[in-house]
Amino acid sequence: MGANNGKLYGSEGKGSSSISSDLSSSTDHTQSGKAPKNATPSEEGLDSRTLSTPSPGLKSSSLSSPAPSSNGHDGNSASSSSSEAAAPERPRLSGHSKGRSPTDLLPDVLLLEIFSHLSSDQLCRCARVCLRWYKLAWDPRLWRTVRLAGEQLHADRALRALTQRLCRDTPDVCLALETVAVSGCRRLSDRGMRVLAQRCPELRRLEVAGCYDVSDEAVFEVVSRCPGLEHLDLSGCSKVTCISLSPEGSLPAPLPPALQTSLRYLDMSDCSRLEDEGLRVIAAHCPRLTHLYLRRCGRLSDEALRHLAPRCPSLRELSLSDCRLLGDFGLREVARLEGRLRYLSVAHCPRVTDVGLRYVARYCPKLRYLNARGCEGLTDQGLGHLARGCPKLKSLDVGKCPLVSDAGLEQLALCCAALRRLSLRACESVTGCGLRALAANCCQLQLLNVQECEVAPDALRFVRRHCRKCVIEHTDPAFY
Repeated sequence: MGANNGKLYGSEGKGSSSISSDLSSSTDHTQSGKAPKNATPSEEGLDSRTLSTPSPGLKSSSLSSPAPSSNGHDGNSASSSSSEAAAPERPRLSGHSKGRSPTDLLPDVLLLEIFSHLSSDQLCRCARVCLRWYKLAWDPRLWRTVRLAGEQLHADRALRALTQRLCRDTPDVCLALETVAVSGCRRLSDRGMRVLAQRCPELRRLEVAGCYDVSDEAVFEVVSRCPGLEHLDLSGCSKVTCISLSPEGSLPAPLPPALQTSLRYLDMSDCSRLEDEGLRVIAAHCPRLTHLYLRRCGRLSDEALRHLAPRCPSLRELSLSDCRLLGDFGLREVARLEGRLRYLSVAHCPRVTDVGLRYVARYCPKLRYLNARGCEGLTDQGLGHLARGCPKLKSLDVGKCPLVSDAGLEQLALCCAALRRLSLRACESVTGCGLRALAANCCQLQLLNVQECEVAPDALRFVRRHCRKCVIEHTDPAFY
């Protein structure tokens, strides 16, 4: 990169981390008139390869795709040698003074626009070039989003250093940061979560999937100190058992608005310690939920679902995949969401039968997506109830349901003309007759999975002729 007035802000030593050296000093060098000193590489700092996904754009809080640097190297690659970082080859422009880089001619506004497309790691690299780039790279508008990744990354120290640097204009408070994603950072603990809770009151989105050291206490700190938090991903956080705004998880009656979160999206998949009581607390404290994912929460029973409909009336998407204790009674409680429910997954819930599916079909007419893969108790009768009750169905997965046959597919074809995705994988009773009926009536079909099905190639060719945009997944070597 080019230098400002011929002086570099810092150089990158061979094998060192591009961000750890930049964040190793807690002093705000921009307030002085001198360029900050070079930082010392640290073995415990952030590895440049673990930071990915760009910070948000200058004009919008949305994310942009990471852009490679001008020399063709990705910002997430390994650190360069010290000679390359300190004195890169610079093209000379005629008519300009020796030692000036073409980037020196760009105005600050244009440089900020370029920086807005860089990832967190790339921004930290830019901040080490010169004093001008340092000031621009740490503009709060470029740091609405921070994304960290890597199992060996010391996420607690990284978050502490980043938020401290971003708090320079507003002491102890980072008002610009809205999204933090540290999924997969196994070294994140409650200390890092408390830093976010204390310094980032404007947090809107938090992703800590796979951070198994995060506990209920840390989650309580975040949701209580960040009142605008709307998106929370805790999947794989096995220590988390509930989400509450009261330290004891109690439920006073009636629950005051001060004890209600703003959460709309909550993913607690693989939270293995979540039980019925924990879900009851979550439903009471999160009444605005629209998306709830509880995949592989094996301790939940039908009783837990009794609190969802009355407490979370806005719920539109619900995933209960691999919750093997759930059955038809639970689906009856889910059906009380009525016309609001659009997405439902009960995959691999062996206790679900036609009875539960009939409740959903009767009371949820606006259902668009249903995943019932592996529910071996489903038959053509249940599929008929679904077809007549949910005519706007667009995606259906009834794979590994051996009792589903052509009769059920014919009812589906007559009532669900808008069907676009259908999985019949390992449905042993499905033959060509049901597929021909589907192809003749569901012309918008885009994906059909008939792997491990005994379907004649002629039936597949019939589907191809009538549904030209349909991708057919099969295991028949005679069909090509």
